[in-house]
Amino acid sequence: MTPYTDARARHRIDAAAWQESWDHQQEAYLPDREERFTALLDTVEATSPGQAPTVLDLAGGTGSISLRTLRRFPHATTTLLDVDPVLLTIARESLDDRSTVVTADLRTPDWVAALPHREYDAVLTATALHWIAPERLAALYAEIREVLRPGGVFINVDHMPDDGLPELTVMLGDRERARREARYAAGAVLSWEAWWDHVAKDPELGPLLEERRKVFADRHTTESDPPVSWHLGALRTAGFREAGIVWRGARDAAVTGLR
Repeated sequence: MTPYTDARARHRIDAAAWQESWDHQQEAYLPDREERFTALLDTVEATSPGQAPTVLDLAGGTGSISLRTLRRFPHATTTLLDVDPVLLTIARESLDDRSTVVTADLRTPDWVAALPHREYDAVLTATALHWIAPERLAALYAEIREVLRPGGVFINVDHMPDDGLPELTVMLGDRERARREARYAAGAVLSWEAWWDHVAKDPELGPLLEERRKVFADRHTTESDPPVSWHLGALRTAGFREAGIVWRGARDAAVTGLR
């Protein structure tokens, strides 16, 4: 064993512990997080009945969707694609040989070339694509359609306000924020910033933070997320033969496109 691999062995992360930590931190933002995952996988089961689905976990982070997919469909295979070096390290340590993990940036169309194959049964993504500028996201929807098999399904669950309820959406957001801040103040859960502080202290993950900063130096930010109607229109323009909502939360929704 080389000194490099020996050092890796000594400092290898505890993937299960990091997954648990990530889940708790995310659930502070998304109390109904498991509900949205269930809605995604229910839709996969409905569109691939009796099959072992092939799933593209887009912007998959630590592997939250892939792990739940493989628990529900033990003979499924997943491809997890992301660009964050920290989250990808956790994903690679968490997933087994039913999954392929690839590094690619959805902000350019080159991501398609990184895939191990095409004709996926489902492309799933959760709370990730709001980082992509709307004009790029509209193009991305068309690229996603091309990597699905005929009859395959794409689901994006993310921040998508209901444009028919602008005042209520603000009130729901205020309520969520107050409850989240109370949990932070009581030490019940780590905030986003506190979670990354723990990453910085880890001997394996911490050194990846500088690479991460470079990757996201020009990340898109916005003060308001496009409403759900925008997403449905973009899916139809991208060529999906059906587009609709399969789940709705307070300020979030899961929009679906059927190829």
